[in-house]
Amino acid sequence: MNSAADIWVSVVQLLERELTPTAVSTWFGDTEAIDLVEDKIVLCVPTPFKRDVIVSRYLPALKKVLFDLFAADLEVLVLTKADADAYKSQGDRRNENVLMGSEEFTFDHFVVGSSNQFAYNAALHVADNPGKSYNPLFIYGESGLGKTHLLYAIYHTIHRDHPDYSIIFIKGDEFTNELNEAIRTKTTDAFRQKYRDKDLLLVDDIQFIAGKEQTQEEFFNTFNNLYEAGHQIVLTSDRPPSEMARLENRLQTRFEWGLLVDIQPPDYETRCAIIKNKAIMLGLELPNDVIEYIAQNITANVRQIEGTVKRLLAYRDLMGQNVNDENVGRAIRELIHARDEYIPSPEIIVEETAKYYSMDSKAILGASRMKDIVLARQVSIYLIRSITNLSLPEIGKVFNQHHTTVMHSLEKIEGEIKKNRELSEIIRDIKSNINSRGY
Repeated sequence: MNSAADIWVSVVQLLERELTPTAVSTWFGDTEAIDLVEDKIVLCVPTPFKRDVIVSRYLPALKKVLFDLFAADLEVLVLTKADADAYKSQGDRRNENVLMGSEEFTFDHFVVGSSNQFAYNAALHVADNPGKSYNPLFIYGESGLGKTHLLYAIYHTIHRDHPDYSIIFIKGDEFTNELNEAIRTKTTDAFRQKYRDKDLLLVDDIQFIAGKEQTQEEFFNTFNNLYEAGHQIVLTSDRPPSEMARLENRLQTRFEWGLLVDIQPPDYETRCAIIKNKAIMLGLELPNDVIEYIAQNITANVRQIEGTVKRLLAYRDLMGQNVNDENVGRAIRELIHARDEYIPSPEIIVEETAKYYSMDSKAILGASRMKDIVLARQVSIYLIRSITNLSLPEIGKVFNQHHTTVMHSLEKIEGEIKKNRELSEIIRDIKSNINSRGY
């Protein structure tokens, strides 16, 4: 694994072919590479004058040798020591854009009940003792039950208690997309450096790496590197590893090395507590009979429970309406109706299919006959037909195909599903992503 400093040695060697020895020695002799991430290299120089000269005179030469080295255009950021110190202080929090707005998702705000107490206690223990036990911690359960909340809570606790820790939070499909981009731009060394020098790795929806050969290989090595170094790994999924048909056996084994905990739908008492807690956080006073009414009518999903409370708040603040039985009933009916009646557009279905297969939507909508694109196109057609109300001719217009071609795609996928469990899992995962956009 090459660090930014190691790569800088190669850059300087290439610069010596482009510039005079004096120029290289004068302007780059005391230059340090402090970071290499995605499509950017970050350099540190001792003075503002040297920074200005490098940027004004030598940036083209730098970009040329970087292109020769990576076969890709990299940005060059040149910092003075003071700026570099500030950059380094932010470095361990590069992924905080993912965590922005998650401040409310702490252990204090997590409502504990019989359905989630084991998962809560395990997450709290890991947050208090990262890397000491329960490594990895694997939390699984249906969507909307609090798995991501616990990930955020672990992050906030460890970040508070160990401000020097380097932490990364990512979703399973984003890990795949980043790897594909790193392979395309020949920056896999930087990709590996980004993930393998962390003190804490949090991955939400790890099930989306299953079935992707290169992603599983890379995650296997990342997992081993972090585990052997005693660094904490926490994963969430909508199912246990044993039910991921396309997950490699060696990854299943490693995911089961630590502690597996599940979260079930909340019971009545827990639902009441969640409603009351959310209302207090939003500054909304709900009578007990209203709380009980919501808890009796929304039973399976914490997000829907919280969504109902937010709707009541909107009625009060935006429309000046009181919280009463009529408005509570309307809020519940609207939320359930919106969820039950959610029909994604063909564009959303194609987009989520393309994202799963790590390709552009335009490729699926195009006329390419490449095997992987044809499969993704057929899966998109199958999903559109099964989820929406579009007719075969209408689906054909989306893909610029005759309805008989659409029918052939449907028959092809329907036949494969009956004998190919892996394809069934893929369609299940894509449907899950599509439906999550309806919340």
